[in-house]
Amino acid sequence: MRLVIPLCLLSLILGIKAQIPLDCITSPTNRPPENEDISVTCGTDYVELAIYICPMYQALYNESLMVLNGQSSTPECFGTADWTVTPPVLRFRFPLNESALTACGNGFKIFNRTGTGYYSDYSMIQFVNISGIINSIDPSQTMITYRPQILYMFSCLYPLQYLLNNTRLDVSGVNLAINDNNGSFVSTLDIAFYENEQRTNIMFIPVTGLRLKTKIYVAVIATDLTKRFNVLLDRCYATTTSYPDYDTYYDLFVGCNRDAQTQMELNGVAQHAYFSFEAFRFVEHSNRTVSTFYLHCVVRLCEVSQCSSLLPDCSAAQKRRKREAGDGYPNATITSKAIYVGEKSVEDGQTFSVPYSTNNESNYSSPVVGVIVCIVILAVLLVAMGGYFVFYTRRIKPALQ
Repeated sequence: MRLVIPLCLLSLILGIKAQIPLDCITSPTNRPPENEDISVTCGTDYVELAIYICPMYQALYNESLMVLNGQSSTPECFGTADWTVTPPVLRFRFPLNESALTACGNGFKIFNRTGTGYYSDYSMIQFVNISGIINSIDPSQTMITYRPQILYMFSCLYPLQYLLNNTRLDVSGVNLAINDNNGSFVSTLDIAFYENEQRTNIMFIPVTGLRLKTKIYVAVIATDLTKRFNVLLDRCYATTTSYPDYDTYYDLFVGCNRDAQTQMELNGVAQHAYFSFEAFRFVEHSNRTVSTFYLHCVVRLCEVSQCSSLLPDCSAAQKRRKREAGDGYPNATITSKAIYVGEKSVEDGQTFSVPYSTNNESNYSSPVVGVIVCIVILAVLLVAMGGYFVFYTRRIKPALQ
């Protein structure tokens, strides 16, 4: 029996088949859409989406009918077909700044979670969630359609306290801190030392070292921030190496606890944080003329309206726990340049140095030398007086006889 297909139906079938590109006819993705068709890359500068394009043709759509969050009037919200890869995909790429997020209707939400690892001693950690939908546009002009609605949802989660190395996540001009390739960056932060409380004069640290107890005014400054975020310091500590994870360290402050000579001036209320401390030496450098150490600060960003709630609760019974290895987040720290501290104190007056070749037995201090000189002079006077007494006695005896 011969199958007879009406000419009009044959034309319709050929027309539909003609819409499917050749690359899709032989592709294993030439099937109805599935949830696994989309892959999401949450990068440091962009969010990138790649969606199999052949299932779109199967559902009687094409790349021009898929748009981000239904924003069909905005050209930058459409994707670009990539037929150079197998299977072919439709790519979307948008920068992480607030104007781009708003233009294409993406969601931008900040919320809190309890910190872990390095942040387990402190309050909540803030995250930003960026989300959206790639949806199909049905071109049907009639009251009914035979095309299924296609929706691909995506979401990217960025912890604000991550500060990444030489990368920038720009949200409303903000350099957010995120986890990307297990990196950590400090390019958006700077740590500076000043010699006055107003922080107008940069402190010069000579290689010969600062005097002990010299007041060092510290500023941790974030650049390119909008008014939406502030800088919050959880901890600052010193090590004798430039590595933040060095086993030997001295805490200037951590949470509610701080060194007696450390003063916290500004924290969590601006786009910079201020504190000060006095220059000290590490005991392990007792045999050195100059003690060298580095300052490390654990930093995070906080949304202005929630910064106060993220500061540590100093009324808690347990104010500090021993530092743990980070099990949840990488260490978000910024490290200073080397700090050199000499042996002299600010209160020292005139001091005397002893040549290297001088023996310790002859290293008399100036007070001892003064006492010795006085004793010698007194001895000379006593001898002179004794001699004069003897001479006077011998002269007076013949006169009495």
